[in-house]
Amino acid sequence: MHAIQPETSGAPRAVPLPAQRAAAPVEGFAVVDVETTGLGRSDRVISAGVYQLDADGDVTDHWYTLVNPERDPGPVWIHGLTREALAGAPTFPEIAGEFAERLRDRVLVAHNALFDWNMISREFSRAGLRAPVDQRICTMVLSRDLRLPLPNGKLASLAAHFGVQQRQAHNALDDARVLAEAFRPSLHLARSGGVPLPLQNCVAVTDLGEDEPVSAARSSWTGSAYRQAKKRPPCPYPNPGRWEDGKPLVQGMRVAFTGDTATDRELLEDRTVEAGLHIATSVSRLTSLLVTNEPGSWSGKARKAREVGTPVVGEDAFLQLLREVAPHPGA
Repeated sequence: MHAIQPETSGAPRAVPLPAQRAAAPVEGFAVVDVETTGLGRSDRVISAGVYQLDADGDVTDHWYTLVNPERDPGPVWIHGLTREALAGAPTFPEIAGEFAERLRDRVLVAHNALFDWNMISREFSRAGLRAPVDQRICTMVLSRDLRLPLPNGKLASLAAHFGVQQRQAHNALDDARVLAEAFRPSLHLARSGGVPLPLQNCVAVTDLGEDEPVSAARSSWTGSAYRQAKKRPPCPYPNPGRWEDGKPLVQGMRVAFTGDTATDRELLEDRTVEAGLHIATSVSRLTSLLVTNEPGSWSGKARKAREVGTPVVGEDAFLQLLREVAPHPGA
C-alpha cells in the first residue's frame, strides 16, 4: 500500500466522499477475519473469527471456528492449518447459522474487506443461503481517509500505530481481535474529525452473476481466468505520472490490475477506460497505480510494484477514486 501521509495539522481531514458514506447503523459492528485455502473464487474458508462491537466500538462478544473445506487447505506455511487439524472441524453449512447470527444487522468490518466479504458471500451461496450483511467498512480505506502515517497497508502497521500487540498473525481470531482494537480508535478519530465512515454496500456474488463451481481453468491463487485481451483504443492523454495518496486520479494515468476482483474484470477495465485512464498490462516505474485486493501477493505485478514503489490500492478504494477523476491538465 502506498504510504499514507499525515495532515500537517495533525488532525484527520474530511474529504469529499460519496453520499453513501454516512454514520454506521446503531446495531454496531462485526469485525471479521477469515483464513482461506487461497485467493480465488473457488477457494474455501477454513477458519473465521468475529468480534462483535457496539456502536461506540466496544467489544461485546467474540467467536471463532475452524471450517473443514473438504479439500486441500492450501498455504499451510501461512495460516498453519493442516489437513489433519481441519479433519474434525464442521463444514461451512454446519456453522452457517451461528456465523449468520454473529453478522446479522451489523456493519461488517475487515482489513481488505472486499476479500473477506467475497469469501464469506460465496460460502453462504454454496450452502444455499445469503450472508445477512448489507454494508461493510474496509479499514485499509478508513486508514487512508484518516491520513494515518502508515508505511503500508498491512494489518501489522495499523496495529503498531495504535499500540496493539499481534500475538498470532494469520490466526482468524487473533487477527479479528487486533483489528477490533485498532478499529475502535479509528472510529473515534473519524467521528471527532468529521470524516465519514467508508461504508460500502455488500452485494452477494449471486447478484453479480457469479456461478459455482468456478471453471478449473481459473487459478485458485490469482483468481484470474485466461481470456483474450479486449482490443481498446489508445488513451488520448499522456501519462501525468504516479497517483498520489489524498489526490484524485488524473486522466491519462496508467492503471494495472492483478488478482481476483469482485467486479468483473472486463467491466472494471471498461469503467477505467471510460474515465480517461490507460490500462497497463504490466508494472514499471511509469505505472501510476496498481489495483489489487491482495497487495502482499507474489504475482509478478505485485512484486514489481513493491520493487519500484508503485502506489497500490484495493478495489474498494479504486472504485471510490473512479467517481472523481480529474481532467488532464493539457485537456
